[in-house]
Amino acid sequence: MGRALRQTTGGVIYHVINRANGRVTLFRKDKDYEAFEEILEQAKEKHPIRILSFTIMPNHWHMVLQPFSDGDLSRFMAWLTMTHAQRWHEHYHKVGYGHLYQGRFKSFPVEKDEYFIQLCRYVERNPLRAGLVDKAEDWRWGSLWIRERGTEEQKKLLSPWPISPDKNYLKLVNDKEDKDLIKNIRHSVQKGKPLGSASWVTLMAEKLGLNSTLKPRGRPKKGS
Repeated sequence: MGRALRQTTGGVIYHVINRANGRVTLFRKDKDYEAFEEILEQAKEKHPIRILSFTIMPNHWHMVLQPFSDGDLSRFMAWLTMTHAQRWHEHYHKVGYGHLYQGRFKSFPVEKDEYFIQLCRYVERNPLRAGLVDKAEDWRWGSLWIRERGTEEQKKLLSPWPISPDKNYLKLVNDKEDKDLIKNIRHSVQKGKPLGSASWVTLMAEKLGLNSTLKPRGRPKKGS
């Protein structure tokens, strides 16, 4: 995804994800989640960015971010992951034991319409999908809980959405998902492919230098 981050990022919405290296449990107790949320707040103060949605899972996290200008995403994510890794290693006395994360974060752009809503639903539904809660809004460590039950101070971490969600959005998050939708989002994650309508995907791939993500997987057929 480095190519995308060297191109125009301002105003584009991104789905960002990173996972622990070697299936390490990043967040073992509530204090670990709290510490990460504090780092998230500090990162936003140091490198302002719009945080639209996020969910912190035991061994990975998802965020939906919208930079203000070029370079915002790279600076924000670099400070966030470096600071979290340093503090995690110090807390668990693992300094010198290797990388905490699998590598550089993954990100891909998403269109500002129903695809954005679908992505936020996917991100905020993660704990329910994983069987960690009975209702998505019960998961304390994410934007859905903050919007539904958080204090005014906690809500300051989040930025307004570029489009308003349906009044039945909470029900939508908890309803059963469409398998094709999940497959489409996961395919975008795996390939770093833009998520949106066909014409928008082609446009963004050209603009951000992501044309290679549109190519089909596997070896080309003979004679092609």
